[in-house]
Amino acid sequence: MVLAGLTWQGVKGAFTALHACNWHPLTWLSHMLDCQLYGLWSGGHHLTNVAFHLANTILLFLFWARVTGALWPSALVAALFALHPLHVESVAWVSERKDVLSAFFWLATMLAYAGYAGAPSPRRYLLVLLFFTLGLMAKPMVVTLPFVLLLLDYWPLGRVPGGPPAVPGLAGGGERQPASPKSVYWQLLKEKIPLIALAALASLITLVAQKGSGALMPLAFRPLGPRIANALVAYVEYLVKLLWPFPMSFFYSLAPVPWWQSVGAGLALLAFSAWLLSQARRRPYLAVGWLWYLGTLVPVIGLVQVGDQALADRYTYIPFIGLFLMVAWGAAEATAGWRRRQTLLSTAAGVTLLACLLSTWVQVGYWRNSETLFNHALEIDKNNYMAYHHLGMALANQGKINQAVAAYHQTLAIAPRFSSTYNNLAIIYAEQGRFDEAAALFQEAIRLAPTNAGFYRNLALTYQQQGKISEAEAVMAQVLWLSGKRGP
Repeated sequence: MVLAGLTWQGVKGAFTALHACNWHPLTWLSHMLDCQLYGLWSGGHHLTNVAFHLANTILLFLFWARVTGALWPSALVAALFALHPLHVESVAWVSERKDVLSAFFWLATMLAYAGYAGAPSPRRYLLVLLFFTLGLMAKPMVVTLPFVLLLLDYWPLGRVPGGPPAVPGLAGGGERQPASPKSVYWQLLKEKIPLIALAALASLITLVAQKGSGALMPLAFRPLGPRIANALVAYVEYLVKLLWPFPMSFFYSLAPVPWWQSVGAGLALLAFSAWLLSQARRRPYLAVGWLWYLGTLVPVIGLVQVGDQALADRYTYIPFIGLFLMVAWGAAEATAGWRRRQTLLSTAAGVTLLACLLSTWVQVGYWRNSETLFNHALEIDKNNYMAYHHLGMALANQGKINQAVAAYHQTLAIAPRFSSTYNNLAIIYAEQGRFDEAAALFQEAIRLAPTNAGFYRNLALTYQQQGKISEAEAVMAQVLWLSGKRGP
């Protein structure tokens, strides 16, 4: 569908299919357009991601400069966003287009909202609604944006009674209309209701897509307690990676979290949150940045577990903006009144950004090709079963079958319940004519993932190769049932 470029059938499929565990038609359309323009020249697809990342950096700077008037802190937020090595995955991984594309509409929504807050009108509100809808159609993680807009109402837009004042002369910085606090609160919430309704609809569609694909992990397999424990530790680990991102991997295996780590992380987060909120009036950027970080990570922190990762670099693309905000405005306030303040700040910022640039350059190198990426992950973690699995796929695609089989066996030695590896290994055996072994592996894959229609189809084809036509027909009937079709 994608390789054909922009076609009417492709456009229809983009809006009606739930491929890749998501409904993100705009992301599909962007890949189709790339194929229309560049074909399979990978450089063009990479350039599109880089262009969106650059555009996002500019939009981020324009927003904070517009609503605060603080040029240099706004520039630092944008520069950290542009160069932080944890953002490499979102840009260098071409099919993670949904990150950079959804962030573009996220930031466009914020800019439109700044204009609406300064001079509310139906036309300006419709523009906010349009950009938000487009963001949801690129990646469902945008569902937290209405929450962020409420934070922006508090600071820097200054629309909340009793909160810090807005910056005079800037968007959102006009005179407050005389009204009771309760009516203002209701008005701020009421104008978010259409956005919240769209977010709820997108969340429902996403849950259906992820459940149907088998990506949504059931509570019976991973109970709520371990999910909460991992989420608390992940929040702290992301903070550590903000300051020291090494080592970075395309996949961090999900592992049991010791109780003392989760309790310690929870208490630390609670204490830090309480202190930051106590500073909300005097230092609103701290509370807004911290709540931005906590809130925007909620869809991917693991409470609703999708996939087997404990955390992921790509999940920081939007949430880290809140932390960059705290760093930039915190540094400006902490050095107020210092002698040679400008020299010290510019030097510190230059050293920090240079370190980010060098780290990012090194990390981009690991994304040169599949073998480099997955072998790097294995250097970090010898038990990274996902790295072995994908390394096996890369080796199989290169015709290195024996090495691929060895990588798949390593995967199963670490993760014996990983159904996709049984399927991939069975495909190799079937191609070698080892049909009995292949059928046994396909059956095991089906046992572990009984709703995966592709596994059933592969088993049916294996039976067909063996001449077991009745068995093949019975399995294909199951494929049709899973696909929602009825008939012969």
